[in-house]
Parts: sequence; C-alpha cells; structure tokens
Amino acid sequence: MQPPSDITLLLSALKGGDRSALDGLFSLLYEELRRIASRQLQRSGAPNTLSTTVVVHEAYLKFLGHGNVDVNDRNHFFNLAARAMRQILVDHARQHLSAKRGGGEKPRVLDGNDIRVEESATAIVALDASLQRLRGLDERLAQVVELRFFAGLSVEETAVLLDVTDRTIKRDWRKARAFLHRELYDERLA
Repeated sequence: MQPPSDITLLLSALKGGDRSALDGLFSLLYEELRRIASRQLQRSGAPNTLSTTVVVHEAYLKFLGHGNVDVNDRNHFFNLAARAMRQILVDHARQHLSAKRGGGEKPRVLDGNDIRVEESATAIVALDASLQRLRGLDERLAQVVELRFFAGLSVEETAVLLDVTDRTIKRDWRKARAFLHRELYDERLA
C-alpha cells in the first residue's frame, strides 16, 4: 500500500486539471487496481477473452476519456475505478451478445463452451440493468453492491469508504441482495 500523502498529492493535482497525475495514480495503485479487476473477472464469470491487465488498462483509458476527473479522495478513486471496470465487463458482454446475434457472420454450431460464455454475458448484462434500477431507487445500495461484489471490499472497508457504520453496510448489503435477487430470479419465474 502506498503512502497516503503521495496519493493525496496526485489526487489534488488531478482535481486541479493535471492530467499527468492520472499516470502517477495508476502507477502507484496498479497492483490494487489489478486485484479489483481480478475479483470482478472472477465474480462476473466473464469470458476468458478479458485479462486483468486489459481491464485495468481499459479503466485507465476510460479515465483519460473523461476530460477533467473530479476525485475527492483515495476511496472515491477506487469507487470510480471499480465502476469503470464493471462498465468494461458489461460493454464486453454486450459486444459478445451482439456478435452472437449475427454481426455479419455465418451461423455456426455452438459447443458447450459457447453456451457457457453466452450465459455469462447475458448474466452480466442483466445484472448491470438491475444495478441501474437499484441506483435509481437508492444510490448508496448500488454503491454497496459495487464495492462489496465487484471491488471485493469487506464490510469494514466499505463502511469506511461510504462513511457509515459496519451495521449499516450489513443492512444495506442484505437489502441490495434481496432487490437484485428479485430482479434477476423472480422475474425469470414469472
């Protein structure tokens, strides 16, 4: 883990419009960002065509493409990075599903691996849609899901990041999981 003062200085420079500070941040926090990306890939069941390195580098490019990045602190940076990585997985899944629907290619016979990748991509896209609906109802619940599920943070780390108690995070986590379960599974049963 890097000294907070280095990170704080880079965040301040980035907030002030210094684009080179983004390079410094990604360099300093690269291993932590790779751990977040690795957890997201494992939990999402994303196709093997994405690697941890690719996800981190794509997240960097997303940050670069956003002009002036307004990051409050280290925790906010990790929250934004986790969200960017999730969006990369969702975009990749959507591209995969689009290619499956034709994409100008001739039809082909699916094998067992293709079916698993298809199911994984569909699940990622469905989870993203449900998470967006949750965000519309309660922003903090959506943040808890992103931090706990996608970034792999503990209850304690999430509580510190969102400046609430562990008990609040546990309650929010139960609510968010119940909402997502209803959205993803009860809808299929209807």
